[in-house]
Amino acid sequence: MAWWWRRLTQSPKPKVCLCKTLLPPIISSTPKPLISSFSTSFLPTKTPKKHKKKSKNKESPRTKLVQSEPNRLPHFELLVQRDSFFRFLTRSKNFLSKQPDHVLRLDDAGKLHRELGFPRGRKVLRSIQRHPLIFETYRHTDGKMWFGFTEFMEDLLEEEKSIMESMETERVTTVRKLLMMSAKKRIPLSKIHHCRALFGIPDDFRDRVSKYPNYFKIGVEDNGRRVLELVNWDPLLAVSALERDFMIDEDRVKKAFKFPVKHGKDLDLDVDDVRKLNLLNTLPLVSPYSDGSGLDLWTLQAEKYRVGVLHEFLNLTLEKRASIHHIVEFKEEFSLTKHAYQMLLKQPRTFYLAGTEMNWAVFLKDAYDENGALMNKDPQVVFNEKLYKYAEMQDMESDSGIRNKK
Repeated sequence: MAWWWRRLTQSPKPKVCLCKTLLPPIISSTPKPLISSFSTSFLPTKTPKKHKKKSKNKESPRTKLVQSEPNRLPHFELLVQRDSFFRFLTRSKNFLSKQPDHVLRLDDAGKLHRELGFPRGRKVLRSIQRHPLIFETYRHTDGKMWFGFTEFMEDLLEEEKSIMESMETERVTTVRKLLMMSAKKRIPLSKIHHCRALFGIPDDFRDRVSKYPNYFKIGVEDNGRRVLELVNWDPLLAVSALERDFMIDEDRVKKAFKFPVKHGKDLDLDVDDVRKLNLLNTLPLVSPYSDGSGLDLWTLQAEKYRVGVLHEFLNLTLEKRASIHHIVEFKEEFSLTKHAYQMLLKQPRTFYLAGTEMNWAVFLKDAYDENGALMNKDPQVVFNEKLYKYAEMQDMESDSGIRNKK
């Protein structure tokens, strides 16, 4: 047991401190802790949050605009914003028109945010007060607050009704052409009713079908759904707007779409040669009134057919435009695919997509002038624009100026 006694009494050996200078080594008499001779810089370390680079969050399709800044056309984007601004006006107008005496109790209206078009969680009264010439509130004999149309708005509704009556023949033609484009020459009545405002079709069109037995008949599917069926095929109606324009201005129609032909750089083609080569794919056009249900989905013919169908579909609308919801509504009837968005983006000469990636609208560019005004306006479009102007007014001071524009 003497070894541990010798270790305690034995004096420590002096340690030599090695330096990289020319000075003589310094002898230290006090022991120092053992220091590792290798670097520890390879060990993983955690960077403090304040020193971390903040990564940009990926923009949501709900807010990301379809068009980038250089390609954006403000007049089309403003039309989409206008639709959003007047959502309460248009939805409440349709909903109230179906109510007895065109009135609704305010307490009940507050629960119908989807039907009336006001933001969920907000008070409906705020939206009503934005349009004092259109809507009004009053206290009923039951002590409850109600809201309905003003007398001025009731007069406007009568004016719109007369327009609907005068345009009935044109609306019937529109529905006939939609049925002729459909794969089975039949469309559910619910879909036509849902998109009636897009084509100017009156609310009671389902009741008017019986007036045209030579054009339509109503069938019932196995699931009980009522469908509108085409009775007679009219070859005079089976001519698309593109085919009519081709007879007038062939060059313009040739430039409307672009289906490029893949070729190698070794060919060294100039711009004119590339255009002529692409025409081999572009022409001939595929009629939207042909049967496209049997085409292979991923062939060039099928894509040309779908582009032609959407072009004709937009031509049948009042404002030569439609939203994603309208196009999806007729997806089965027109043999469309889920890639309609990408397909339309590849044709910027004819179509313009406005809005966000999740909620976009497509416009026919040739139907609008350089200022974004619709060149050929349907009487219903003229009425809608006048209604929007009245909806923005707080009083009747500038009423005479609008009436002169009828």
